[in-house]
Amino acid sequence: MSDFTWSYSALKEYENCPKKYYEIRVAKTYTVIPSEKMIYGTEVHKALEDYVKDGKELALNYLRFKGAVDELIAIPGEKYAEHEMALGKDKSPCAFDDPNRWVRGIVDLLIVDNDYAFIVDYKTGSNRYPDPKQLRLMSLMAFAHFPQVNKIKAGLLFVMHNTFITEEYKREDIASSWGKFTVSLARLDNSYITNTWVANSTPLCRFCPVKTCEFNRT
Repeated sequence: MSDFTWSYSALKEYENCPKKYYEIRVAKTYTVIPSEKMIYGTEVHKALEDYVKDGKELALNYLRFKGAVDELIAIPGEKYAEHEMALGKDKSPCAFDDPNRWVRGIVDLLIVDNDYAFIVDYKTGSNRYPDPKQLRLMSLMAFAHFPQVNKIKAGLLFVMHNTFITEEYKREDIASSWGKFTVSLARLDNSYITNTWVANSTPLCRFCPVKTCEFNRT
C-alpha cells in the first residue's frame, strides 16, 4: 500500500473524480472556494458544537434546530462534540495529528454510554439522497477508540428538514464494514502507485475549481 492519508470526504471526492482529487489534494494546484451553502453549514456545525459542549445559547436563526438537538442531549452518556478520531494502517487508534495516521475523521456528536454509543452527523443540505457510508467509517473509528463499545446507533440528522436517517453497527461486523471500503481504497492506492488520475465527467463539472480539466467548460 502506498503512503497516503484519507478521510471519508477525500475518498468520496476521489470516487467522484480522481483528477479533481489529485489537483486539489495531491498537487494542490487548485483550492476550493467555499460556497454560501458550505459557509452556512460550517456556521451551523459550530453553533451546535458550542451549544452541546458549553451550553452556549443558540442564535435566533438557529433556534429551529434546538428541539432536535435537545433530544440528543437528553440521551444518557458522555457527550463528545466535534470529536476527532484517527487510525493507523493497522487500524489501531492514534492521535488525530499523528504523522503516521492512515485515516481520520470528525464526528459531529458522539455519545458513549458504557457498551453502547450514538453517532450523529448534522446535515444542512437536502435529504433526498442520504449517504450513510460516512457513519459506517465513524463507527469503525469509534469501535477502535472505545473498546468497551459493542453496539452503535448512528444517524444523519438533516436539520433543515428535521429528518433522521439511522443505521446500526455491531462490533462483530467490523470486518465486513471495512470490506465496504476495500474496492475504493484499492483504486485510490493504485492511482498513487501509477500516478494515474482520470477525469470523470459529471453534471457538477461546471462548479469544479479545476479549470484546466477537459470537462470543465465554464
